[in-house]
Amino acid sequence: MPGHLERLLAEVRACTVCAAHLPCPPRPVLRASRTARLLIVGQAPGLRVHQTGIPWNDPSGDRLRQWLGMTREVFYDQERIAIIPTGLCYPGKGKRGDLPPRPECAPRWHPRLRAALPQVRLTLLVGRHAQTYYLGARRRRTLAETVGAWRDYLPEYVPLPHPSPRNLLWLREHPWVESEVIPAVRRLVHEVLGHT
Repeated sequence: MPGHLERLLAEVRACTVCAAHLPCPPRPVLRASRTARLLIVGQAPGLRVHQTGIPWNDPSGDRLRQWLGMTREVFYDQERIAIIPTGLCYPGKGKRGDLPPRPECAPRWHPRLRAALPQVRLTLLVGRHAQTYYLGARRRRTLAETVGAWRDYLPEYVPLPHPSPRNLLWLREHPWVESEVIPAVRRLVHEVLGHT
């Protein structure tokens, strides 16, 4: 029904459930429209994304857009692409990068948000946390095995490694991801969006 998603997004953006655990005031960062055909589920906003309020507005986003063969204009066209991280707020820094998404977030909001996106034909699960939440027991033993079996999760999902600069060594150790998986996923995404 018209207006339902807008009300839900307003409710999400006002969420303070885990405020006591966050290093900064809550600022859920997401984009969605009832007409979106592609859903991108990442992990959680980094500090730069938290500060700007723009998802994937960082070097990880630059690499993800490169992988998908998209300009910023296409990537941020929320009429076609919804972006909803597993954790909607910046979780803070840990010893080896950002902390994981807060565990309260995805179970609270993703089922309702996903139900309000009836046109989504494909969901990209970017990184281990997104894959753990959406694939559950269907996830393979390692990230490489899960990404390597990406066709097994079609037509609903495609698991991808996180494009963070911190993962450059992992990507170098698994060159088939960028030489084989990424071009195939790019073609699939462009088919879903209706352009080449």
